Amino acid sequence: MAAELDPLGDVLRLVQLSGVFYCPAVLTEPWGGSLPPEPNCLWFHVVLAGVCRITAADGSTATIEPGDVALLPHGTGHTMMGSADAATPSVIDLPHDDESEHFGVLRHGGGGATTRLVCGGVRLDHPAARTLLDALPAIIVVRPDESSRRDWLRASLELMAEETRVVKPGGDVIVSRLCDIVVVQAIRAWIDHDPAARSGWIGALRDPRVGAAIAAVHADPAGRWTVSALAEIATMSRSAFAARFTELVGVPPLAYVMRWRMNVARQALLDGSTVAAAARRVGYGSEASFTRAFTKTIGTTPGAVRRGS
Repeated sequence: MAAELDPLGDVLRLVQLSGVFYCPAVLTEPWGGSLPPEPNCLWFHVVLAGVCRITAADGSTATIEPGDVALLPHGTGHTMMGSADAATPSVIDLPHDDESEHFGVLRHGGGGATTRLVCGGVRLDHPAARTLLDALPAIIVVRPDESSRRDWLRASLELMAEETRVVKPGGDVIVSRLCDIVVVQAIRAWIDHDPAARSGWIGALRDPRVGAAIAAVHADPAGRWTVSALAEIATMSRSAFAARFTELVGVPPLAYVMRWRMNVARQALLDGSTVAAAARRVGYGSEASFTRAFTKTIGTTPGAVRRGS
């Protein structure tokens, strides 16, 4: 029954992070740095000491202090600096003390007051996770005193600070797991408290009727979905459901079904599926008709996606 479903919870369970890079940073005033665009990547910064000023690609700004967490979910690049204005060279090009392929310590700055951060970029590969990122603002800041999960957040940050103060065997594994927890906690805190989370796609997931229909599509992208079938799941009339869905999501129900199917197929192709297998996964018996729908929706052919071109 619709009341027993948890569509938003289902999406959050699909926020499976694959690490791009985790980086404890010891930065001294004046200091600054920039991170380049990285598609489908969520950057995060946790302040353990000092202050960090962030400017996103769209001009949004935030200042974070000890205990604060900032997420930049759109992968469009951003700049950071301390309390004083400074040059912002690419962080990627600055020297790191590499502890592993995905974990390195950055030391940079002019020798003044110290800011200690844990920074990182994580990739979210599932279509639901990428749709979630698109629905988030350019910068999310979670402060411990504003989070209903502040005790969990504080404990996670304290352990992170301990593990990054002195590099120990296995520390990179512990820090990467803590980063995953903090990222999901921060997204949940934003959803719980920001009015913007009550509209758009996230608002639709939270709607008990429309959310139930979306959850059904996510669970079975190959299903023979019609507006009537989805309206029945939502326990609404066909016309009322179509209007409510379009109002919340921004596109009609079957347009959403198409986009969802093609995103699922795209991920299958990236994971190595053949075009025929990807087509079957989203309900197409004809490879030719799937290719036409995929190309129209995604803007490139299934074969090009599979080849990585």
